Amino acid sequence: MTHSGGSSPANNNVPAPQRKRFSLTGRTVPIDLRVDAVRGDLADVELADRVFAPHYAKSCAFTVTQDTELRATASAEGEVITKLKAGERFGLLDVSGDWGWGKCSGVVGYVSAKMIEPV
Repeated sequence: MTHSGGSSPANNNVPAPQRKRFSLTGRTVPIDLRVDAVRGDLADVELADRVFAPHYAKSCAFTVTQDTELRATASAEGEVITKLKAGERFGLLDVSGDWGWGKCSGVVGYVSAKMIEPV
């Protein structure tokens, strides 16, 4: 029987590669959403060894341009988590509409995108 081209014929003499197996062992690592940048759709790539998420992002360095607030939600009515001072670094992970989500001074929250700029 001759091979007419296209895909190569199966070689039954070559063993299949060994599959790597893993198991979930140990305790679950507690996540604190106040300091660990994790949402249902996104997590900081630095947490990839502890958190499963549909997407990961590496934070981008931004600077707070004027005194403002870090909020719990992407809304001017959202609970104020902490005050941010002009010149502080903000690790931006996501921008949605007029709000940036990320981490500043070890705390995770939302800031008006108008109040930050790239470093």
